Amino acid sequence: QVQLTESGGGLVKSGGSLRLSCTVSGRTSSTSLMRWFRASPPQQREFVASITWNGNAYIRDSVKDRFSVSVDDDKNMVFLQMNSLKPEDTGYYYCNADEFWGLGTEVTVSP
Repeated sequence: QVQLTESGGGLVKSGGSLRLSCTVSGRTSSTSLMRWFRASPPQQREFVASITWNGNAYIRDSVKDRFSVSVDDDKNMVFLQMNSLKPEDTGYYYCNADEFWGLGTEVTVSP
């Protein structure tokens, strides 16, 4: 059974940085492509970044100059490095693989 567990969220001031982690257990072919989404109600969940375990990454245009995504294949972990954070980055960040989702980690960026 695939399980995804996010961590690393928190409260940070505008301009600060956070590194989110996603621990992946039960890796299968379904977890070959890992993705990060975020949601800030009432907005719908939106795609942030994706990466394969061999490092092929894609980041949405609106954050690609501030965010980066990486993996540690040995530790079964996926990371989202977020720099120069803005209040509009506030929300819950979710790790996703196929139909599997983590519970999310909350990011709050204060002005």
